Amino acid sequence: MKSSDYKQSADKAQKKLDTISPSFCLAKWNQVSLHLPTGLTNSCYHPPLHEIDVGTLPQNPAALHNTAQKISERKQMIEGKRPPGCSYCWNIEDTGEMSDRHYRSGEPWAMQYFASIIQDPLNVQHKPSYVEVNFNHACNLKCSYCSPQFSTTWGKEIDIYGEYPTSPAHNAPEHFMGRRKPIPNREANPYVEAFWRWWPELYKNLKHFRMTGGEPMMDHNTYRVFDYIIENPKPDLHLNVTSNMCPPTDKLKNQYFDAVKRMCLDESIEHFMQFVSVDAHGPRAEYIRYGMNYDRLMDNVDEFLTRIPGRNSVSFIITYNNLSITSLDGLLKNIRQLRQKHSSTYQRIWFDIPLLRQPKWQQINLLPESYQSIHKSNIEWMQKNSGEDQTNYSLFKDFEIQKMQRNLAYWQKNYTNDKEQKKNFYAFFSEHDRRRNTSFERTFPEMHEFWKECKSL
Repeated sequence: MKSSDYKQSADKAQKKLDTISPSFCLAKWNQVSLHLPTGLTNSCYHPPLHEIDVGTLPQNPAALHNTAQKISERKQMIEGKRPPGCSYCWNIEDTGEMSDRHYRSGEPWAMQYFASIIQDPLNVQHKPSYVEVNFNHACNLKCSYCSPQFSTTWGKEIDIYGEYPTSPAHNAPEHFMGRRKPIPNREANPYVEAFWRWWPELYKNLKHFRMTGGEPMMDHNTYRVFDYIIENPKPDLHLNVTSNMCPPTDKLKNQYFDAVKRMCLDESIEHFMQFVSVDAHGPRAEYIRYGMNYDRLMDNVDEFLTRIPGRNSVSFIITYNNLSITSLDGLLKNIRQLRQKHSSTYQRIWFDIPLLRQPKWQQINLLPESYQSIHKSNIEWMQKNSGEDQTNYSLFKDFEIQKMQRNLAYWQKNYTNDKEQKKNFYAFFSEHDRRRNTSFERTFPEMHEFWKECKSL
């Protein structure tokens, strides 16, 4: 899709949504994120997670998506009210920019169901067309903004050292009890069981199916999905997987690459999108996502694109946080280099740059306003290497630049000198260095003054 088309789709979606209400969002119906190890869900990845009522699942596995809370929020949207959990988009819109509410609703998987949703908007059997699922929290990384809910490696660290000394305490063991405690993969999980009962019916309606984690390469359910698709081809399906692209063994990587290659070559799906999580460049990226090897990640991305030459793309997910700022230019240049090498007949390398929301001490708006000049220089570099030439896939598109601009607008509007969060910044990362034998000051020497300020508090 051309960037102008993408923007036009969002513009059209805004007008269509406004015919219902100024807060209407198709993602609340047609998109779902399922976190099955904890029995939690949200509509897209922006709202806070909430509980799935396990008691409703034996009779209605579709209640994995159609929870009482979502039904209530759908009703609010029809009435023109703003559900508080959707504040990510409301904050963006209050700056005058279009939010993901418009962009996501404007995509075909959402907009094509507009009429049917309006006819029966509170249907508890509604089948989404865009599904994200986390089957398992097994992961070999300890990303700074993650938790034991999504990483077994994080869980092991907390078991040894306990909570982080922030205020309030971060990743405290008692926080991950009860419903927040992930069900180990070796134990029976009623949410996973309900999913597989729902799957044959859900599969018929799917346009996008995305597996996250944990690390999906480490989860047997990933390969169960692959096998099902190989046996039951769905030529209109966009299959997506989010990975750290640094699996613990080459055996897992090869098993995964081979399965994806077969689905693409056999045309079992419309398209395979490999999402890759990385938030900065080089050692700074490795610091944020502890356990990652940046060069190995980029080599694996290059191998993926080389071994599986068609019917697939890679999209880098840059969770933009205050440790991303000073080296984002290097990551953007690597993205452009991959485009120059692998994008000859269509765009195979994409990226998105959503803002990190939690923990608050890692948000970009905590940084001094002087750091905004770094962000602006990256926008200017992208603009110099932009254009709508449909034969040059290395160029940055208008909507990619616009996402950078909206992040800047949010930063400018919401800049804060929150001393409590600066104290938390120092408390967290100094403890991070102690536990993981890392060094913030050696990794981010350009942030020395900010570090010193946080330390002094």
